Amino acid sequence: MPRIVDGAIPSPNIWNSPRTYEVENRAVDPDGAADAAIREIRPWTGAFLLDIGCGTGFHLPAYAAEAARVLGVEPHPGLARLAAERCRGLPAVEVRTAAAQALPVPDSSVDVAIARWAYFFGPGCEPGLRELSRVVRRGGAAFVIDIDAARGPFGGWFTRTVPGYSAAAVEAFWSRQGWRRRDLDLRMVFDSRADLASVLRIEFAPAVAEEAIAATPGLEIAYPNVLRWREF
Repeated sequence: MPRIVDGAIPSPNIWNSPRTYEVENRAVDPDGAADAAIREIRPWTGAFLLDIGCGTGFHLPAYAAEAARVLGVEPHPGLARLAAERCRGLPAVEVRTAAAQALPVPDSSVDVAIARWAYFFGPGCEPGLRELSRVVRRGGAAFVIDIDAARGPFGGWFTRTVPGYSAAAVEAFWSRQGWRRRDLDLRMVFDSRADLASVLRIEFAPAVAEEAIAATPGLEIAYPNVLRWREF
């Protein structure tokens, strides 16, 4: 097995189940609300965009449709390889195997940096935030999108699965770091009940997942998130 980059925090969903996570990526935010919120703050048309924790590169082609240059950074070599294969033939896209705390880009070179569901949970990610301060140029911005564990059934299922997670501590951390925040009321929309069940089973502990499946009729589930950002 290829050696994982030092300092990387394992992501139990995509690292262990990349095919199911692909189903999740297709289901999340069909309205494009997250990208629209980012564009309101700092558009990436013609920019150098850095996707931190890009996984299998699901979002890289869409970024490349507007950005001048896109770099995906992923600490899991297998996922980085899949991301590179996905973007083969896109000359504006590069994928590198690296961690958030050692970004392979020069100082003051990035216009827009995005970490989407990449375990920037707060306390402990200070080295990655220092790297953002190094690489994002004046006039640029960095964004973190993550689950809002303080809202809705999804947040409750998440906190039961990760009992050591404290939404209050995370909020306090980002406030101390000087980042701003906005609620994102996203949703997941699936093609089938089987797809919905498979995704909930990689997101939650087994008993919690079965409860979530039973509590979710139909093919749609509310997915409360938070957008955090800092302008440089």
